[in-house]
Amino acid sequence: MFLSRLALVTSLGFAAFPAASHEFWLEAREYQVQPGAELATNIKNGQIFEGTNLAYFANRTDRFDLTFEGKTLPYQARMGDSPALQMAAPRRDGLLIIAHEASASSLTYKDWETFVGFTEHKDFKTAVAEHLAAGYPQDKVRERYTRHSKALIAIGDGNGSDTELGLETEIIALKNPYDAGFADMMEVLVTYEGAPRADVQVEVYEKSAEKEAAVTIYRTDDAGHATFPVTPGMTYLVDSVVLRPAPDVGETDTSPHWESLWASLTFAVPQ
Repeated sequence: MFLSRLALVTSLGFAAFPAASHEFWLEAREYQVQPGAELATNIKNGQIFEGTNLAYFANRTDRFDLTFEGKTLPYQARMGDSPALQMAAPRRDGLLIIAHEASASSLTYKDWETFVGFTEHKDFKTAVAEHLAAGYPQDKVRERYTRHSKALIAIGDGNGSDTELGLETEIIALKNPYDAGFADMMEVLVTYEGAPRADVQVEVYEKSAEKEAAVTIYRTDDAGHATFPVTPGMTYLVDSVVLRPAPDVGETDTSPHWESLWASLTFAVPQ
C-alpha cells in the first residue's frame, strides 16, 4: 500500500539518528551475471543506500548462505574478505539468493531524544509509552540489534523465484524483477518468526549510478504484503524493522531494554 513519497536525504533528518538507524544490506557489484562469471557481493552498513563495505568475520556472522535451484548451502568466506562474497557464479541460468544474518550487537543511546526519534522514524508508535510504563530509564537506553539480509542475483536469465529461508525477520520477493514479463510493480512479503507482518512500515530505497538515492515509505497490508513501483535501470533496497522488548531485560545492570531486528532485500531491475 502506497503512503507517501519522501524527499531526498537532506530533508529526512537522518542525521538525528546515529548508529541505531543505519541500514545494513548486501550489495552486489552486478545484479546480473553470466553463468560461471565472477560474482562479488559486499556487506554494507550505512544510510540512504550509501555506506561502508564490511569485511567478513566469522564472529560477526550467524549465517551466510546461497540458495539456487531450491538448494541452500553455506558460503565459506575467508576471514577479512572484502567483498565478503567472491566466487564464480553457478554455471546454469537461474535466480541466486544470497542470505546473511549478522551476530547480535549492542548500543546505548546517547540521550532520550535520540531513542524517541528512532521510534518515530521507524514508526514504533507504542514503544515510548511501553518504555515509560515498564519503568525503564530515560538515560542510557540500551538496545541489542541483529541484521537479516538477502540479495537477489540473476544468473543468465535469472529465471526462478525468491523463497522464504527462515530468517528471524525476512523480506521475500513475490515477483522476480529479472523475469522477461515483469511489469514494473514489485510485491514483497514481510515476515517475523515465519508469520506475515501486517500494517508495518517498509522503506524502499532507489538509486542508480547517475542518480542520488531516494526513499519512499510504504505499509504492508493485512497479509504482510507491500507493493510498489520500480523503474528499469535502478537498484533497490527494501528495509523493515522489528522492535521488541529484550527477553533478558533486567537480568543485569547492562542488559538491553530493547531488541531490534532489521530485514533487508536488495535487487536490480534490468533496463
